[in-house]
Amino acid sequence: MAVVTRSEGPSPRARRGEPVRALCEVLTYRKTGVYHSLTLVAPEVAAQAKPGQFVSLGVEGGGTLLRRPFSIYAVSRGGPAAGTVEVVFEVNGPGTEWLATRTKHDVVDIVGPLGRSFPIPQQRVSCLLVGGGYGVAPLLFLASALQKQGLRVDMIIGAATAERIFNPIEAKRLSAGTYFTTEDGSSGVKGRVTDVVDQVMDAGQIGVVYACGPMPMLAAVARIAARRRVPVQVGVEEAMACGVGVCWTCVVPYWSGGEVRNVRACVEGPCLSGTRVLWDQIGVRTDADGPPEEAAP
Repeated sequence: MAVVTRSEGPSPRARRGEPVRALCEVLTYRKTGVYHSLTLVAPEVAAQAKPGQFVSLGVEGGGTLLRRPFSIYAVSRGGPAAGTVEVVFEVNGPGTEWLATRTKHDVVDIVGPLGRSFPIPQQRVSCLLVGGGYGVAPLLFLASALQKQGLRVDMIIGAATAERIFNPIEAKRLSAGTYFTTEDGSSGVKGRVTDVVDQVMDAGQIGVVYACGPMPMLAAVARIAARRRVPVQVGVEEAMACGVGVCWTCVVPYWSGGEVRNVRACVEGPCLSGTRVLWDQIGVRTDADGPPEEAAP
């Protein structure tokens, strides 16, 4: 994969709609509560990126060898920040600790956009977006896209504590109804997102559900949607070593074409039908019955 920089024109890969690798300048670094965000000048990535896709960043520190995948939180295609991509992360090791020390004009090696994006409904339906922790970041990107299509968006955002709810102000701006849950009761309803999903779906006549966050949360939301026979799309969180489908370390058991297949979260995902993921068999390679019948979004 050829390396391009911001000073070059669109590469042949970008013109074909394929991921590109670029050495990108840091435009801004911000601390948002317990989370960190980097805005990178990556015009070729920004031009193609869709909600639910991710980028893979080269990191340093502590003998780190593997790149790190990050969901795309926001892109800017116009204005003073045109051609930028923003990612959100939490420091949990030497690689992300290194990223948290980047400052303006530092250079980061980026590959993207990668993965399958969230599908946008073709019908005029109300959409419920359910996010946990900073898993809400790609959902805010999605909410903006849905809003531009004239679709109603409601959001449920959950976290352990109030300080771990990412960007609640933007969530309120992008949704008709916003609901917060915290496990300690420091913001919104005390409990988990699944404690209010049924209530919100009853009130809003929801036609499709999108979810992003920890895998147990995704499994619970998917089961609720399946019980109600509502289409659900999830952005799965699986450890990715390569991010481009070569290593097969991020496989998810998935019902497809009448059989169970191990699909790669980085290529066939990360956005998948939640009712087709075999949640109880993640990490177990075996046959299984098919999922509940699902209507198209």
